[in-house]
Amino acid sequence: MSEIDAGMARKTSQLGDEIVARIHQLAAISETPDNLTRIFLTPELRAAAELIMSWMVEAGMSARLDGIGNVCGRYEGERPGLPCLMLGSHYDTVRDAGKWDGPLGLITAISCVADLNRRGRRLPFAVEVTGFADEEGVRFASTLLGSRTVAGTFDGAVLETKDAAGISMREALLKFGLDPDRIAASARARGDLLAYIELHIEQGPVLEAKNLAVGVVSAIAGATRFTAKLTGMAGHAGTVPMALRRDALAGAAECISSIEQLCLQDVGGLVGTVGHVQAAPGATNVIPGHARFTIDMRAPTDERRNRSVAEMVRRLEAVAKRRDLELQLDMTHQNRTVPCAPWLKAQLADAVAAEGYPVFELPSGAGHDGMAMVDVADVAMLFVRCRGGISHHPDEHVEPSDADAGGRVLLRVIENFRPR
Repeated sequence: MSEIDAGMARKTSQLGDEIVARIHQLAAISETPDNLTRIFLTPELRAAAELIMSWMVEAGMSARLDGIGNVCGRYEGERPGLPCLMLGSHYDTVRDAGKWDGPLGLITAISCVADLNRRGRRLPFAVEVTGFADEEGVRFASTLLGSRTVAGTFDGAVLETKDAAGISMREALLKFGLDPDRIAASARARGDLLAYIELHIEQGPVLEAKNLAVGVVSAIAGATRFTAKLTGMAGHAGTVPMALRRDALAGAAECISSIEQLCLQDVGGLVGTVGHVQAAPGATNVIPGHARFTIDMRAPTDERRNRSVAEMVRRLEAVAKRRDLELQLDMTHQNRTVPCAPWLKAQLADAVAAEGYPVFELPSGAGHDGMAMVDVADVAMLFVRCRGGISHHPDEHVEPSDADAGGRVLLRVIENFRPR
């Protein structure tokens, strides 16, 4: 621990204590008692929303649910109706999740407003805190539904999407007590928002490796995803010579290795992941005739990602041709890179420095609600160190001193915020 970190750890404030206590309180609301799961439009999400709204009211805000289930709190400025600085993050989770991904940013923002309210401090702008109901996209395989609603880019076609139980999003919204036809009314105009700032755990190991409590995000990396299918010829495992095989799974293995090598050779932050592989017919003594796998490619800039995706496709096509396999590539997802606004990054950097921390910029490889919010406001993000860089896992953890550091930096940003 550095001297700066040690000093901050000794001075953990009421802000940090409140944040950590509420993180644990919210984590108790889960689909199962043994692991944290809180999915879009479930009874657990409703219970979480009610708790969050009670914290907002206690902090001096008005609080409500919008058309998609976002929890919306507003702390008025020096006079009612002023444009707002919006803060927030999501309160849904993946399955078997950690406590901190999403809720840390939301709870920290509420605690900052509560601090202002305790001191009777009103600002020349309103502060709004939004808890987005669906960022993870677990239930309906469509991410950023909450922030897309606020940004006015919600695609109404997803209302007919069904979950694993055959329930459509439209039906789920109605059961939750919301009107699907009112979603569009929840969109905000660009003039309503001065900026959007989100505090979030890093979900990676960089800050820990640098021994830094916080970091200023430079950009949210874009992502391109594919489903790949290789078709060869199934055959008997004992009678088809190796040189005559059209083994789809062996071809997939070579493709996966090629993707890894492409990313390892890149020095500009390119990452590629094959997260799911399936072979058919799937018998021990049968050569696989079909193989499917997913591909996720991310990079800090769209130009680098697009160039790398093109090179990846070329390499996979070469593998398929050499092995006499048929390759089918279907793009399933594409999000652009979202640079954080320089004028907002500068204000975050000033606050980090004023709290006694070194200023360090880093990109976000994970997606965040800011990717949608950029359509309605300039965006910025502050990362908080998480232990081991672990996220989307029960071992996800933030030290109380780091939660406090993030809270004090965010509070300083709010109080010294200068609209563009």
